[in-house]
Amino acid sequence: MLLLSSLLTLAILLPLLVLAAEDYYKLLNLDKTASERDLKKAYRKLSRQYHPDKNPNDEAAAQKFVEIAEAYEVLVDTETRKIYDQYGREGVKQHQQTGRNPGQHHDPFDLFSRFFGGGGGGQRGQRRGPNMEVRIAVPLRNFYTGAEHQFKVEKQVTCDKCEGSGSEDGQRDTCARCHGQGMVIQKQQLAPGIFQQMQMQCDVCGGKGSTVKHKCRVCGGQRVKREEEEFEIAVERGMPMGVRVTYEGEADESPDWVAGDLVVQVVEKEAAIGELEEERLDGNFFRRKGNDLFWREVLSLREAWMGDWTRNLTHLDGHVVRLSRKRGEVVQPNAVQIVGGEGMPIWRHEEGPEFGDLVVEYVVVLPDRMDGGMEKEFQGVWDKWRKKKGVDLGRDAGRPEAKRSGHGEL
Repeated sequence: MLLLSSLLTLAILLPLLVLAAEDYYKLLNLDKTASERDLKKAYRKLSRQYHPDKNPNDEAAAQKFVEIAEAYEVLVDTETRKIYDQYGREGVKQHQQTGRNPGQHHDPFDLFSRFFGGGGGGQRGQRRGPNMEVRIAVPLRNFYTGAEHQFKVEKQVTCDKCEGSGSEDGQRDTCARCHGQGMVIQKQQLAPGIFQQMQMQCDVCGGKGSTVKHKCRVCGGQRVKREEEEFEIAVERGMPMGVRVTYEGEADESPDWVAGDLVVQVVEKEAAIGELEEERLDGNFFRRKGNDLFWREVLSLREAWMGDWTRNLTHLDGHVVRLSRKRGEVVQPNAVQIVGGEGMPIWRHEEGPEFGDLVVEYVVVLPDRMDGGMEKEFQGVWDKWRKKKGVDLGRDAGRPEAKRSGHGEL
């Protein structure tokens, strides 16, 4: 009787233990009809959300990150997805243990790197499609502070209505001309008794080896369509301009090949005065060269000559950099000042935050003309000071005195 009771308890608990493990589809916030494209979108979003770097010292988030990678890798593979749908996690585990590499575990960080900047090669034995390159422009302040951007790319995708068959009813018939080979042999006579044979793509099925009677109403029998897809990119602090980020398998799709990679080049957006407060910062007009920033400050003649001025530059993150000269401190035209540590953050610096320099070039603006009274007063002060100090620009510069000719002017 005790044995029977134990067996009944075990029979009740086993299903509960199986249900305790979260369903792979629920982990990715998808249902069982999700396409491969839906899986990729879900993995891309959730893996970024729960990545350990974004959630330091959070064991729950780290565990979620691993589970999301595991769910994606099972469901994106057609064979293991069928096993999971039928037998659940235990069925997948048994399949993996009896496969070619029993007990093998994939690194979730390796999968993440392939999605967000790795690059990888497609499936073996299948033709790989071309890569796609796009360029997105982001403001300089995003390179300084770091930011996440959403962008859209129009690309070719496999028709989800006919699942890439091109047929309304899913049926394709073997081509009567090439008999499913996709190629035909053309014989051409070059001269009497001399023939040349050439292998050419079948002009009836277009090399596909099959034809469609009832074309799909969505793609018109083309098996693919154009669609706009949204992506997310993380611009890291100090990231170099022109850096390329690779999204594995996100280029143009086709039933005839494995999709290539989408390569995104991140460049700097041209500065412009906007309506938002963050778009009106002085720092938006800094010029960047490597880890250094450059700024041109304009001074009046009085400020350059007599000093006693202050400038407050609002940096890219809103903090203020003060430039100033005390009274009597002269700034020469085109003088350069280095403000240490106020440049760009150094990208992925191993020893904590480190910054380049802010290079300030001073431009002195002279008045176009002087009115009579000012000119006389200025000349009087200058002559008085020169007589007192004995300044002679020609002599002090070491120039030879001009020799006077004995001849008069012609």
